[in-house]
Parts: sequence; C-alpha cells; structure tokens
Amino acid sequence: MTLETDLLKRQLEYRKRFMEKINEIHSSSNLNTILIQLKDSIAELFKAERLTIYVVDQKTRSLMSKVKSGNEIQQISVAIDNNSLAGYCAFSGSILNIKNAYDSHELRMISSDLCFDVNWDKKTGFHTSQVLCVPMKFNTSLIGVMQLINKKEGSAFDETDLSYASELATSLSIAIHNIFRLSASTKIIRNKSRYNYLLDKNRLDEADIQKASVHPDLAAIGLDHLLMRDFNISREEMAKCLSLNFGTDFISFDPGLPRLDDVLKRIKPDRLQKERWVPVKIDGGVLQVAMEDPTDLAKQDLIKFIYQEYKRISFLGAFRDDIGRFIEHYYRLAGSGHREASSSISELLSQLDTSEDPSIEQEVQRVSEQDSVIVQLVNKIICDAHERHASDIHIEPAPGREDVQVRIRIDGRCMVYQRIPYKYKHAVTSRIKIMAGLDIAERRKPQDGKIDFKKFGPVDLELRVATLPSAGQLEDVVMRILASGEPVPFDNLGLTERNRRVFTDNIKKPYGLILVVGPTGSGKTTTLHSAVSTINVPETKIWTAEDPIEITQKGLRQVQVNGKIGFTFAVALRAFLRADPDVIMVGEMRDEETASIGVESSLTGHLVFSTLHTNSAPETITRLLDMGMDPFSFSDALLCILAQRLARRLCGACKETYRPEGGELQEIIAEYGTEQFGGLGLEQATLTLSRAKGCPECNGSGYKGRLGLHELLECGEEMKGLIKNKAEVAQLRRRAIADGMTTLKQDGILKCLQGLTDIHEVRRVCIK
Repeated sequence: MTLETDLLKRQLEYRKRFMEKINEIHSSSNLNTILIQLKDSIAELFKAERLTIYVVDQKTRSLMSKVKSGNEIQQISVAIDNNSLAGYCAFSGSILNIKNAYDSHELRMISSDLCFDVNWDKKTGFHTSQVLCVPMKFNTSLIGVMQLINKKEGSAFDETDLSYASELATSLSIAIHNIFRLSASTKIIRNKSRYNYLLDKNRLDEADIQKASVHPDLAAIGLDHLLMRDFNISREEMAKCLSLNFGTDFISFDPGLPRLDDVLKRIKPDRLQKERWVPVKIDGGVLQVAMEDPTDLAKQDLIKFIYQEYKRISFLGAFRDDIGRFIEHYYRLAGSGHREASSSISELLSQLDTSEDPSIEQEVQRVSEQDSVIVQLVNKIICDAHERHASDIHIEPAPGREDVQVRIRIDGRCMVYQRIPYKYKHAVTSRIKIMAGLDIAERRKPQDGKIDFKKFGPVDLELRVATLPSAGQLEDVVMRILASGEPVPFDNLGLTERNRRVFTDNIKKPYGLILVVGPTGSGKTTTLHSAVSTINVPETKIWTAEDPIEITQKGLRQVQVNGKIGFTFAVALRAFLRADPDVIMVGEMRDEETASIGVESSLTGHLVFSTLHTNSAPETITRLLDMGMDPFSFSDALLCILAQRLARRLCGACKETYRPEGGELQEIIAEYGTEQFGGLGLEQATLTLSRAKGCPECNGSGYKGRLGLHELLECGEEMKGLIKNKAEVAQLRRRAIADGMTTLKQDGILKCLQGLTDIHEVRRVCIK
C-alpha cells in the first residue's frame, strides 16, 4: 500500500510540475522565451539531455530553431524531408521513437529513405542515441516539431514519456499559434499608425503606403526608405514621424561615438545585419541599442537575454542604413568581424557555407544579399579590381552546381580572378543591383545603372553596371570601373612627332571638326580630354556632352546626357549652340542627326570634337557619308581624324631585348611595307626588339600598363576633293599615306622597335 501511495504521490508531483510548465508556455509573450529559455527545464521533466523545439518557416518551408552558443544566439534550419529525424517527423506527420539513431536497420524499418544527419554530432562532439520526435499541429496546420534526445538513464523513451510529450506538443502548438497571430495583428496595427504624422501633414496618403508595400525593392531597402525615395520625404521628416510613432528618441550614424568592444564581441556582425539592431553607446550605465523597430518586443527580449548584466537597456529608433553603418564602423574599429580593408578574398570565401544541399533553389534562396560576408565579398572584389588597375569586372554565374566565375579585364585582357560557391550566385548579383539602384526582382531583361562606391566602401570611384539575363534564369553582371580624375597630359599620349605636330595644329584652329575613332575601350575619351586640356583657358568657353562623365576638368562646362528622358547628344548639341560656345565636345556621333548638327556647328564658327566607332581613319569618312552627310559640307568641316588602339606595354622591370632573326625581321618589314620601311633609314643589322618575360612586378604576365597606337588622317585639299567625289576607302587610304599618315600597324611596329611593346600585341589589336 505504501509503494502505491509513493508512486501516486510522485505522479501527482510530476503532473503538478508538468502543468506549471504548460502554464509558463502559455504565458510566454514571444517565441524566444519558448525556444531558448524554457526548453532546458522542459527537457529536465523528461529526464532528457536535450530538447529542441522546431518551428515551421513558411517562407522556406523548412524547420527553424534557435540555440544559445556561449553568449550568442544562433539560428539552425532543417529541411522538411527524409534526411533528418525532425524533418521526417514534419514531412510524415507521425511520431518517431528511436532507440538508436545510428542503427540504420531501425531507421529503414520506419522508412526506406529515412536517415540520421550526423553532422551536428560531429561538429559538437555530442553523441545522439535515443530520439523522440513529436509533430506539433494546430487544427490541421503543422506548427513545428518537438525533439527530445537521450534519456539520462540510457533507456528508450517509454509510453509515459510519449503521452506527456504528445500533450506538451499540443500546448506548444496552441501557444506558438497565438504568438504568431498576435504578432501579425500587431504588425497590421503598427503599419497603419506608423506614418500618422506624415498622413496628418498630407505628405503621404494611404494609397502611397499601399503602393510602396508591394514594391519589389521592399525587402531590400525597407518601407521607410521606399517612401523617402519615391515620395520625396526627407530623412528629417521620416525620423520625426517614426520617433513620434515609437515614442523613443531617433539616432543617426555618428562616427565619433566611442568603441564598444566588450559589448560587441558577444555577437557577430552578420547577425546584427540580419536582425537590424546594434548597441551604439553606454550612457550612465544604460546600454543604448539602435533598432529599426524599437517596439519589437521579441527582439527586445533577445537583447535583454544577451546583455543580462545591464539592468537598464534603452531602445532607440534608427534607419536601416544607419544601423548598417554603425555595424561596419564599430567592427572595423574593433578589428574583428568586419575586416573589409585587410581581409583577403580567400578569407572571405572561407566564411561562406560550402556544404552540399540536395535542393539548389532552396539553398540559393536562403542566402540574403544583405549578409555581412556577401557585402564584404562584393566590396573586396571591387577594391581588388581597382588596385590591379582593371577596367571591367565580370560576374558570370552558371546553371546547376557550377561555381560563379569572376573575371577582371586588365590591360585589355580578361583573367579569372576568383570562383564563388554556386549557392551565392543570386546573393552576389542582388547585392550589386541594390548598390546600383536596379530592380532586384526583374531578371528577365537587361538593366543598367551606376554605383557611387564611396557610399559602400573605402575607395572613391564610380562603376557603370550592366546586367544581362543568361542561361538557367540567371543574370550576368558587368561592372566597368570608370576612369575618374584628371586628364592624361597631352605629351603622355604617345603620339609620334608628325602626329603630335599635325594634331596640335588642328586643335588650335578656331573652327572645324576633329574626330577620334576606334572600338569601345580604345581610349578615345582620354585622348579627347587630353586634347581639350591644351586649349582649356579662361578665354575659351568649352561645352561637353558625355555619357558618362568619367574625367572632369576645371573650366569645362560638362553635361551628362540621359537617353531615358530624351536628353540625347543631338538635343545637347542644339542646346550648346544657344549657350555661346567656342569649343564643343560631343561624346559620340551615334546617328545622322548628331553628326549633321556637329558638321553644321563646325561650319558656323565652332571647333567640334567627337568620337565614332570605326576601324580606321579612312573608313570613318565613308561611314559618315553612308550615314547621309553632305560630302561638300563634311569635307569643308573636317580637319583631321585620329584612329587609335590600345596595346599592352612591356613591363620595364623584366622585358628582354633581343636581335630578331632574319625571317622574323623580314616578316615585320613586309607587314610595315618594304618600300616605306626603307624610307625610314634604319640599319637592319642593328635593329633590336623586346619581348615579355614575366616577374612579380607584372604578376608574371610580362606586361604592365598600355600605350596608344595611332593613325592620323589630315584633311588637306586633295583629301577634300576625294571626299566630295565619294572616293573608295582604298583611294582615301593611299591619299592619307601620301600625306604622311602611318597606319595603325605601322605605328605599332615603330613602337616595337622602340622596345615599348612586342609584335604579338600589335598583331592582336591591328589589322592594317
């Protein structure tokens, strides 16, 4: 009788403690209390070593839980499939009671596909044996999974454990469902009242808020910034509005605040970026924390849990971008977490999770373009490309599990810079699109934009961004690093004595048309600015129309054209003619209208500079005539045409000088033209050439920097006559050579003989 009484007494005491725990669960106001604070005491009820409570993440259709590691809270995710016990429990909706998780036969008896994920045990050194998984359901909806691990006495979980676990799972389902419902309703109320100040002031209406709420950029930059950007709300107005709504002070980024190393070392910067909060200062023993939403009770509880030694914590409002700047600033000062300036690309890549996952699309969607490592990685790619003097950066994702290839173009040649794990192909491109102000939701058509990099990184430079849809519903991104700064001195262009003399004479004339031609990236804009700099004096009014403005000069009036609003080169040219110019520089003659206005302007007393995409100087004439130019007006207006290419310059530290063999030399002479080479008066027996070798100074390539190859066609009287008669290209070329023009290849060969480049480079960029 005594044994039965003792047993009944123990059962009643256990039931009492169990119901107390049930009451604690139902009185919890947020999810963190259940997932983190209560689980150890619940596990103790079952005499289990561990309890994990998973909640279904509706966005990714996976299981999510939180664990405390030291002073830091980490989030873990488990796919709803057969690859884990909790995942199978959620997938099948059935209870699992496993005696030995490592017994594959026992698992196969439940399901032929069921397996136990041993990665967690390997990572932590913990050994999992008995496992009890119970699905948590509210009505017919799956809320999550409750997983008990290892009975302390080593036996399997019994029927009593199973009964209490099922009852506990039901209570957890109800409590978590109510927390979600309350959170959703609170969010609706908050969103309606959040902008009351701006609504009352008629700065916004409810339709504006509704429109912004469905904008594709919402997830990337947030509703506050969308309203400021699209409806012309100032930061001061928005800060006042949010401060009144939250009932708290609002803080802006202040780089002068002291370091908080002891506070920040407890949590990683990528976690702060994800949850959008950061400790900013300690004032009178009160820890002040900036939050995007300082009324978020769940986040407040989490912060109080992390910083339990602070009896008072003050929660301040802050804009999302200011929180990001605080995080970057503090962690850069502390020398930990955010080491963008010093971290190598390999160190950053090592921080990325490269584990395999059977579902590619699920994996790439989990990675946020706002993750701290992704932000650092993109910044590092741009900084490294700038330091290596690259002109372009190519981000090239591939379908499936192939890594993302990053290539950079240095001195006109592409080279592989790095490979990034495939899971980050959407995150990297999305991050770049956010920086360029592009639509991250649009992946079906090309987009273009610009990045003002000084807003994001330590280098003051501008990049032109182009995105292109590629195979596998992916996007390639190409970023051109714009050559900002001062123009290259005219004497450094590398013109021969004849070309320098003729070009200088023409740019000093009071009116006429001067063209610089060549393919994209051949240095045409650099040459134009260098030429204009020689006549840029206070007595001369110079207007320029460019797309984009890459080089700035004091004294020029520079205009950025914008085709999206109809402000084309032709429109800019017409406007210049009404603005009293002496000299006009037009970025490009893309069409007949622009070319016609340029010719007309040069005939009415203005000196006009422009560029064209043609292969050679003589071909430029026929191209413009084919566009519909009047040959008489054009011939009268034209002063000269400079065609150019850029070849790689041999590295001065390692280039080898050698005497060419007879066969090689004769081949070069034939390419130059035997008769014309003879006219140079050079002694063939003493001629030397140089070739690439490779050293650390040039990264083993043998080349460092580039130099220009030029051909300059001067429009004399005989040439004007040929233009008026619409002569063929061959006739125009013969006349230009007779007037003293050296072709692009001839100019390149002369520079080979000077040891500046080699014949392979000349042949690569020149045909004739």
